[in-house]
Amino acid sequence: MPVDHYENFPVASVLLPARLRPAVEIIYAFARSADDLADEGDAAPEERLAALAAYEAELDRIALSLVPDTPLFQSLAGIIKTFRLPLQPFRDLLSAFKQDVIITRYPDFEMLADYCHRSANPVGTLMLYLYEAATPDNLRDSDAICSALQLINFWQDVAVDWQKARIYLPLDDMRRHGITENDIALGHTTDARRALMQFEIERTRALMLSGAPLALRLPGRIGWELRMVVQGGLRILEAIEAADYDVFRHRPKLGKRDWLKILWRAIRM
Repeated sequence: MPVDHYENFPVASVLLPARLRPAVEIIYAFARSADDLADEGDAAPEERLAALAAYEAELDRIALSLVPDTPLFQSLAGIIKTFRLPLQPFRDLLSAFKQDVIITRYPDFEMLADYCHRSANPVGTLMLYLYEAATPDNLRDSDAICSALQLINFWQDVAVDWQKARIYLPLDDMRRHGITENDIALGHTTDARRALMQFEIERTRALMLSGAPLALRLPGRIGWELRMVVQGGLRILEAIEAADYDVFRHRPKLGKRDWLKILWRAIRM
């Protein structure tokens, strides 16, 4: 699950077993705070990178079995030890957040997918370790779901990201569809813009559906949680389509009726 825009994807919901909620909340606190260091406030890029480097230093202390300096990382060290969590997903998240500070354009989908691999997939990986279900097949499908969720966030937030001087639409896809940065700045929904968004949405839907069998393989609460997440992501794609791909004036946000439909679809999976 991607770190940002959690209003559409609840964290530590009632479907999570009580024994895992504290661990999930600590992982979320790590990811949310690191994301804020990279993205919020008025700090200069070098200050943001220094703050993220301090987070990396705390992970290094955990790797060396030393006591971290801050309460957040002391708590993180506790759950890493208790649940035998790998450190690499945490390092990958920090790598992605550092990239957010210095990179604002993506020349192709391959580079964007690599970013998703580090910005989103680690959360799914950690969840599978918490549930003692981190098999190769499960990790593969989790990666597909998490990357799809990250891409969905990008597609619904084209306008928001533009205000931050970022474009996550792959530049080669934009060129093939005859779209320039000026077109994004103007915010007009032209036939070319619709065609580009349709292409990205169809690719993202296929990625999500490729990972969806994981929600049926995992038993109990985690399976139901994942069914809701999958259907929530697919519902946002539908909302973008229903808005005629105009994410500038109609940013999708799930409401009560949407969640009822998501629940019904999750039951029918």
